[in-house]
Formats: sequence, C-alpha cells, structure tokens
Amino acid sequence: MSNVAIGAEMGVAESSVREMLKPSYNAKHAIIQQVATVLKDAVERYGFVDVGEAVELYLGVSETKLKSAIALLRNEGYTLHYLREPQLGTGKDTSYKVLAKPDTTFQEVYKNKENIRIPNYASNDYGETFVDTSVVNNISSNRIFVRYNKEGGENADGLIELRKGVDDLTLGGKSYAQVRIGVDGTHYLKGMAVYSDNIPNGYDIVFNTSKDPKANKLDAFKKQSTDIPERPFGATTRPNFYEVNGEKKLSAINVVNEEGDWGAWGRNLSSQFLSKQSPVVAKRQLEIDFENRLAEYEEIMSLTNPTVRQHMLNEFANSADSAAVQLKAAALPRQTTAVILPSTNIKPTEVYAPNYNNGEKVVLIRYPHGGVFEIPTVTVNNRNKEAKSLLGTATDAIVIHPDIAKRLSGADFDGDFVIVAPNDRGHIKTSPALEGLKDFDPVRAYPPVPGMKPMTGPQKQLKMGDVSNLITDMTVKGASTSEIARAVRHSMVVIDSEKHELNWRKSYEDNGIAALKTKYQSGPTSGASTLISRASSQQRVPHRSDSFHIDPSTGEKVYVESHKTYIDKNGVETLRTTKSTKMYEVKDARKLSSGTVIEGVYADHANKLKDLANTARKNLVAIKPKPYSPIAKKTYAKEVDSLEAKLKLASRNKPLERKAQILANVIYKTKVNSSPTKLSAAQKKKEKGRALVVARARIGAKKPLIDITPREWEAIQMGAVSPTRLAAILRNTDMDRVKALATPKSAPTLSAGQANRARNLLANGYTAAEISLALGVPRNLINATELTN
Repeated sequence: MSNVAIGAEMGVAESSVREMLKPSYNAKHAIIQQVATVLKDAVERYGFVDVGEAVELYLGVSETKLKSAIALLRNEGYTLHYLREPQLGTGKDTSYKVLAKPDTTFQEVYKNKENIRIPNYASNDYGETFVDTSVVNNISSNRIFVRYNKEGGENADGLIELRKGVDDLTLGGKSYAQVRIGVDGTHYLKGMAVYSDNIPNGYDIVFNTSKDPKANKLDAFKKQSTDIPERPFGATTRPNFYEVNGEKKLSAINVVNEEGDWGAWGRNLSSQFLSKQSPVVAKRQLEIDFENRLAEYEEIMSLTNPTVRQHMLNEFANSADSAAVQLKAAALPRQTTAVILPSTNIKPTEVYAPNYNNGEKVVLIRYPHGGVFEIPTVTVNNRNKEAKSLLGTATDAIVIHPDIAKRLSGADFDGDFVIVAPNDRGHIKTSPALEGLKDFDPVRAYPPVPGMKPMTGPQKQLKMGDVSNLITDMTVKGASTSEIARAVRHSMVVIDSEKHELNWRKSYEDNGIAALKTKYQSGPTSGASTLISRASSQQRVPHRSDSFHIDPSTGEKVYVESHKTYIDKNGVETLRTTKSTKMYEVKDARKLSSGTVIEGVYADHANKLKDLANTARKNLVAIKPKPYSPIAKKTYAKEVDSLEAKLKLASRNKPLERKAQILANVIYKTKVNSSPTKLSAAQKKKEKGRALVVARARIGAKKPLIDITPREWEAIQMGAVSPTRLAAILRNTDMDRVKALATPKSAPTLSAGQANRARNLLANGYTAAEISLALGVPRNLINATELTN
C-alpha cells in the first residue's frame, strides 16, 4: 500500500505513517550503503568486479539491495560493463556484468577479463555486517612452538597440536581436521589438527616437522601463494567462524577435510591394489561388483514407466562403460577409509581403530603403493590410553606408530589416509618390508648438484605416471623383489624431485630404470605393457561430432567423425583428434593383455561390463515412450501444474550454474596465467575441477531436486506429462525415489537372484548391514531371510 492508503486503513495521518516507517527505511538504506561500500572496496582491490546474476547469493543479500547498491555507485561515476565468456567444458557463451572504476572503458575490461574477481565478502545477517572471506586470519609465529625432527617432530611430521579452549583455534565441535593456518601473512601451517594437553607454556600451537632446525622458524612452514588471492594455501579450504560477545569472527582455522569426510569417500578397490593380490581375491571382488551392476540392470528393466526405464538405462550404460575403463572392484568386507594420526605410545604392530574389534588383525592400504611389502598387518588395540584421549570414538581416523607410516609408501601425518580392512583369515596378501628400501631417504641420497636443471611440475606428473606404470607392469609380470625395490626407490626420488630439487636423472641411472623398462615394457622409452596400466592410457582418435547413434542390433555407440582440421606449427593442415582411452576404444579387452593370469581376470570383467553396457543401450533404443494423453492432463491438471512449478524452481539453478561457470573460468585462467611453469594436462584438468568446486560453493549453485508425490507419479503413469517434459523432470529429481515409484509393488522379500547374491556375500565375510547396502534393500529384510539355507 501507499503511505496514504496505509494512513486511511489505520485512521492516522500520512505523515504519521512516514514517521512509523522511517526506522525500517533507514535500516534498508543503511544496508544498501553497506553493500555499496563492500562493492567499492572490492573494485579498489581488484579493479574489475563481477556483479552479475547470483552474486547477491554469494554476498548474502537480496537481489534488489545489490541492484540498488550498484545504482548508487553508478551515480558516483562507477561503470558497468557486459561481457560474454565460454563455459568450461561446454564451449557455450554466458553473459555477465562487471563493475569497474569511473572512466573505465569496455576495452580495458575486456583486456583484463582474466583479472575479474567476485567480491570476497559474505553476510550472515542479510547485509547489516560483512566478513571479508579473502582475508586470511593469520596468527603470529610467536604462538607456534616448532618440534623439529630430532626433538620428536619426525615421528609426527605434519601433526598440528592445538591448545584447548582458544577461540580462534576452534575445530567447530570436531575432534580432528585437515587444515591450513596462515602465519605472519607470509607462511602457513599444513597438516592434521588435533587438540592436545601438552602445549608448552606461552604457545597455543605445536607444529611437528621432520625438518632440521634453522635460525628462522618460518623455514619450517610453507609460503603462502600470491598466484590467486582466493587460494593462498594452494588447496581449496572453507573458513571457520567463532563468536565473541555475539559477534561472529573469522577463525584462523581453514578446513580442507574434517572428521566424517574421509568415511564418506568412495570404497571401491582400484586395480592398482587388487592386481597385486591373488587372482582368486581379485576375481571374487570383481564378480561382486559385476553382480551388483547386473542386479541394478535387472531392476531398471522391471520399471513400469518406459521413459524412466529409457533414462536410467542410458545412465547405466554410460556408468558400465566408465567402469570397464576404471576397473574398480567391490569393497572388502567391513572396509573403511581413515586418516592416520601418530603416537609413539602404541606398538609398531598395533593400531587404534575404534571401528574394529579389539584384538582383530587388519591391513592398512595406501595409494599408491609399490607392492604388498607396503601393506602392513597390525592388531587392533583400542585400550591405548593416549590414542583414546587423542581421538575418542573417532569415526574415520586411526592412530598408528610412526614406523608404520614409513611402510605406507612414506606417509606422513598432514592428511594422508588409508583403507582399513580386516585380515584375520590372511586372504589379503602382504609381505615384510623390502631390504632395498630400509632407511632409504631420497632427499639425502640424491641431493641437487651445481648446474643441475630441477624437475618441473609437468615433468613430475609425466615421470611419476611413467614409473607407476612400470611398477605395476613389473609386479603383474612377476619381477623380483630386488628389481621392484629399484623402481620404487626411483619413484620415491621422482615424487620429491620438484619439492626438494633432487637429482632424479642420477637416480634413473643408478637404479637401472632403462634396463627395467626394456625387460618389462619392451624398450627404454616404451610405456604401459599390461592391461592394468593400459586400460586408462590415452588414445587419440579422429575428432568426433557431439552426436552419435546407437546400433540397434549391437547396442554399440556409433560416432560421426567431424573431419575438422587445424594448421600445425609447421603450417601443415592436420586432422583434429580427440582424447580417449585404450580400454574404451577396444572391443575385446584381451587385446590389451600381455597374457598373465591376473590380466585375464580383469579382461573378462571388462568385457562383461562392455557387453552389459551394450545390452542396456540395445534395450533402450527399442523402448517406445508412453503416449501423451490430453485427457489425462485435464484429469490431473493440479498435479501437472505442481510438477511444472517444481521444474521451474529446479531450473532456477541454471543461472547460478552459469554464474559458477563464469567464476570458475576466472579462477582457472588466473591460475594458468600466473603459474611460473607450464601446467601439464593432468594439472589443468585438476585446476578446472577445483575451480568449479570453489565457484559452485561460493555461488550456491546447487539444484533443488523435484520431489514427486504418489499422486503426481500417478499422473505421469497415466500419460498426463509428455515424454519430453518427463525427461526434463527426470534430469532434476532423485532417481532413487523415481525408481521406488516405478518399481512394481509386491510383498517385501528378496528375489531369487538377490538371495543368491546375499548368500555369496555372507560366505565372503560381509555383514548384514553391508549386504543390505550392496543390494539396496532394508537391513531387516536381510535378517529375515534364511541366507544359510
């Protein structure tokens, strides 16, 4: 209402209404001024600030207040510019707008588009106050006690001990976290943070390091990066906050991972581990994986709605194709993922692991590892007092003796993690540490020499992949332990070469790597030679158009070559190619095998997955969609309108996703342009993914899933929603919920196939809880089934 109308309604004068509304108006105006101040500060700091769609969500204010603040600044002479930028991965353009200083031209903005920043401020009270999220809350190095190598630091390298009860060092209710802590504005601590009662007087933090003491304690820390202001620690972190007298402040703790994160990670077993085990164990875990996929396929085929069945078959086929390349197997019984923490009060033969039974034997598996000699077997001791006080009933952390970390491919305690699995029956193959690796220190063995050209980042990625493939191929082909020790020693040198500028070329010669490659990979410059290492190896194929069709008789994808060309550095017109993998391109996985037994196990598994993917596609192209019914649409008009409204709500994420893509481009390009060395393809891929994660988190790009009610599903089943519209709904909903709606209703019981799989899992040591998870059925259904019959 207008002020006059409000006065008439309330029976008061219009001037009285103005007076009553004045505090509200002043509050709103103050917020707009605050937002304008924040934007002005961002422009002063960065020069070019993204103020496009969805930035208000990042700031924590309404779109109206952001627009009003921009209008205020434009009245002061600040300029607004509109640009277009391609999205990462899609090639499509997105429009966005940039706020800049007065008199800034469009050409200036365009030339500096890689320097565009999002305003690094966030409000938790709708704009009344802001926290500068780009500012690291650095602590003074005077608050840190450094425990060096000979003082005990080498036994807890990377562990950060925090004094309890210090506000700006709170872990937010968690017992442990992988963190970064800024120091003096120039350096930072990297490691696992835990609370401790053993902090020396006058300090709040103890930092454990394997380094030698130097005159300046800052030499024990890492230097903050100036490449990207948003990432001074190199890693993606999330800030912590604490309150003082009701005022929220930025904590010194920047979290990478915290208690509970490790346990939520994927549990499948990689071929890097399983190919080094016996063929019997590998075959069993691969068969469990395939049986799970086959059961999923059969469940999809039983769905009642053809459009849903078609959609899910397509997703399933793509997943099976990917699985054939990745060659991952089902998790071991009671397998978990846990971050490692140290204690010298626990025996080297023991582990504190609250998720396991006291006295049982478990193996610790770390990726990557050179062989079974890097898989220690330890006995669970949950009565160790120091470990118990350190972790309590930790959900996804274990405590080990430092000597065990050395067995784990030289792990330290800055966030390294392991797979833990029971091994009372000894079915997981292990062996003692290799004599050739005892007391081997790559930093001391291969220090830099004058005039030596140090290894670059891209070189490290390439050389590490090369030696990792060599170790895998040697293990698969039965190399001797002394030969494997040579390759592992060289891999240890390579992995530390960039960081410590090691003489990796001398290591290559001393360890006879060329001879090993000739013996196990057919030549000193040859690469992957077994199916395990070849599967995900790159293969260039002729450039393909975005479209493909499915051969209805085989279910295979048939691609159309684009025949696009480019002019190479020699001025020659050359056909473009596309990256693929050897396993994806080959029809019979056996062609990638060198003939060993373990490769045969994996080849059979890959071929079964390929056949299953083709079968799924063969069935999906034969599906005829349910006809659209105008009569049903009228009958279920309310449900159809509800679904349309939900789809529109879900579609609102699209601009946020576009905004995240824009921000991701800025973060990624800035990283590439500011890198002192050329980034490798693997590093670029990693940076793109990291940029998208950061951007989506900042923008809040997360699509709300459509919740389909039983009545709405009934409308869908009756044809009230067209196949095209239904496909859009399916792309924006929880498919597990849809699967439940589309599955024929029957009495709760296991099918014959599910019962057989359950018995097989039970015989292999899986618990009822793990079986219910694997089969996707309620646990009480597993308990109620006579699996032992």
